[in-house]
Amino acid sequence: MTYWPVWILAAYLTGSFPTSYLTGRLLRGIDLRQHGSGNLGATNAFRVLGPGAGALVLGLDVLKGFAPVYAVPWLAGLEAGSLASLVLLQMLTGAAAVAGHIFNPFFRFRGGKGVATAAGVFLGICPAALGLSFAVWLLLMALFRIVSLASLAAAFSLPLFVYLTVSRQLAGFGTILAFSIAVALATVFTHRTNIARLLRGEEKRLGRGGRSYQ
Repeated sequence: MTYWPVWILAAYLTGSFPTSYLTGRLLRGIDLRQHGSGNLGATNAFRVLGPGAGALVLGLDVLKGFAPVYAVPWLAGLEAGSLASLVLLQMLTGAAAVAGHIFNPFFRFRGGKGVATAAGVFLGICPAALGLSFAVWLLLMALFRIVSLASLAAAFSLPLFVYLTVSRQLAGFGTILAFSIAVALATVFTHRTNIARLLRGEEKRLGRGGRSYQ
């Protein structure tokens, strides 16, 4: 465990890479914090910069979560010692990447909402559960076109799909399940203003002028 703090710090810095900010600056010369919702995430990039730039930001934000977790077995396999320890280290590096995206040290600890980066983490650990949660996201988006609603539903379905797709004989099963629950709760925290707008019927739909759903 000697080098665990180094890997966790590296994951935090990877997660804090300002994808949407740099995309806005390079492509349009604007600061996304001053446009749209002001959020440094893929949804605001999509609204302000367009679908191409939004897709680029989304892909890179997913990569910020996937890369550190996927690298752990290669860089820290021997150091971790056991499968349970390896899974724990993956969860810690994944949590650090998500925290870096949400609490970005380059912008006074304000960043995005962490959904795409968390998706990258689970893509590297249990892709089957993530795929099912993504299907939930697609269904809700097709029905309502409200990103926050789809993201919340996908996050809350994730622990169920982890439970159904990850073998309970796996040494790190409990750790993965606990982390998926933590991600669901963190999604509520980062979407608390969206939840308030949803309850008031004021949350904007994606596309068609961004009208609210009432």
